[in-house]
Amino acid sequence: MRPIRILLVTHYFPPEIGAPQARLSEMAREWAKTADVTVLTGMPNHPTGIIPDAYRGALRRIERVDGLRVVRTWLYATPNEGVAKKTLGHLSFMVSSVVLGLRSSGPADVVVVSSPTFFSIFSAWVLARSKRARLVVEVRDLWPAIFVELGVLTNRTVIRALERLELWAYRQADQVVVVSEGFRDDLLRRGVPATKVHTIRNGADVQRFVPGGDPRPGRITLGASGDEVVVLYIGAHGISHGLDTVLDAAAILRGQPIRVGLVGEGAQRAALVDRVGAEGLDNVTMLPGVPREQVPELLAAADLCLVPLRDVPLFSTFIPSKLFEYLAAGRPVIGALRGEAASILSEAGQLVVPPDNPVSLAQAIAELAGDPSARARIANDGRQYVTEHFDRRVLADRYRAILAECAREVG
Repeated sequence: MRPIRILLVTHYFPPEIGAPQARLSEMAREWAKTADVTVLTGMPNHPTGIIPDAYRGALRRIERVDGLRVVRTWLYATPNEGVAKKTLGHLSFMVSSVVLGLRSSGPADVVVVSSPTFFSIFSAWVLARSKRARLVVEVRDLWPAIFVELGVLTNRTVIRALERLELWAYRQADQVVVVSEGFRDDLLRRGVPATKVHTIRNGADVQRFVPGGDPRPGRITLGASGDEVVVLYIGAHGISHGLDTVLDAAAILRGQPIRVGLVGEGAQRAALVDRVGAEGLDNVTMLPGVPREQVPELLAAADLCLVPLRDVPLFSTFIPSKLFEYLAAGRPVIGALRGEAASILSEAGQLVVPPDNPVSLAQAIAELAGDPSARARIANDGRQYVTEHFDRRVLADRYRAILAECAREVG
């Protein structure tokens, strides 16, 4: 019996850095152990909008990476800022993935598309119908609802049109995979059949992210002196992430032996850098995004890690993927958020404070910074919890079972 043929359609994929790239590439590598996996993606450019020299000027590239066949098509490359340009970039891949990727991506039994970006769903639908394959839509963000709550989208006509398109996508999908129970509840409330919606949360590669490691290289990178406790955030610097609250807390903690490190890219990064300079926050180090291979080195230098989100009601359904890697690396975690992610952190023995509350965040940081034994205990609890519940290999196997069932329906 031949292995199932999976086509993964995604705007984002390594060597780009970010949470969706990590989830999708690690899932796909696990699937490829027993399946024939092709990835259809764009030329790498996120988040800078700069295409590497090796890909520049190409309409299509086909390569083998970690057991995956990767087909890359041209797109309009743009930095991760500005709604109009980002939308144009998403639309360009929607078109090129079909025009340039339909034949070169080969046959498939099941097409998996990850949203956002939302427009990739339309190209995946065309590809699935053309290949007579099943369609699985993965929902990593409740789009457009999150942009409505954040105030990015305000035109009611546009919002209603996008919501209708969103529900159309769920109807077209043979199966829908979401990353949190909150997302699943939202889809069920809006009429998507329960038998169609499956929760496969994010997780961590618990063999790659492990406790220990030499903290010295990372401390040097972060500019930490010998006696400073390192408080680390690695991830997107966007409007969702509440990093202004982290800077507010850093201002409160000024004068204490605590170094706050913010590492990553995003639409808000420039404003955050400007603020650090304008307010003279010399206890804050801001670094651009680093290759995924460098993340364990930075985590080894961290005495504790932060998972903040803004205090927006819909965020109670979100689970930032970074928290699983923090826990796997044996780092104590402070979450400044609510809902499902807060419950996971509490169950893992970590600290949770209200979002958008710099005083509470600063107090929690100071409390853990001054108690090494508590940090060690919390770190051990977190590592044990994520190993038992959020090993990405186990989650990938559950996901693969859903795809295999779809493939059997095709056969």
